[in-house]
Amino acid sequence: MSYTHTVTVPLSWEDAVQRTRAVLGEQGFGILTEIDVRSTFESKLGIDAGDAVGDYIILGACNPMLASRALAADPALGALLPCNVVVRRGKDARETTVEAIDPQTMVQLSDSLVVRAVADEADAKLREALHRLADAAGARPATL
Repeated sequence: MSYTHTVTVPLSWEDAVQRTRAVLGEQGFGILTEIDVRSTFESKLGIDAGDAVGDYIILGACNPMLASRALAADPALGALLPCNVVVRRGKDARETTVEAIDPQTMVQLSDSLVVRAVADEADAKLREALHRLADAAGARPATL
């Protein structure tokens, strides 16, 4: 089972990050956390490690309405939140890859029917965000 939904877009890394934020916002997701993996690797492991990973950011996306329902049904589910969305681009790449966690992975860890419904909604919203990103960039989704 694939655990992400992926699109590859012909955008610069900076433009892909900006547009990813916008399409997530359109679907009701805010960004709670942001991890600049390249910068972290450079500061902890050196410039070569940063160069090896390339431009790479992890956005912790959260739709408060969905998160509230999920946590009410299964408080331990907070360990799986927020939904991570990765924007990455290798050193010599001409395209940028955007990957979102497949919320169906939560369903495998919880027996709650409410969690299943929330995961279905989150999945639909994340897929729609990636479709919009791909459409706006003139790209086709890789695995949606």
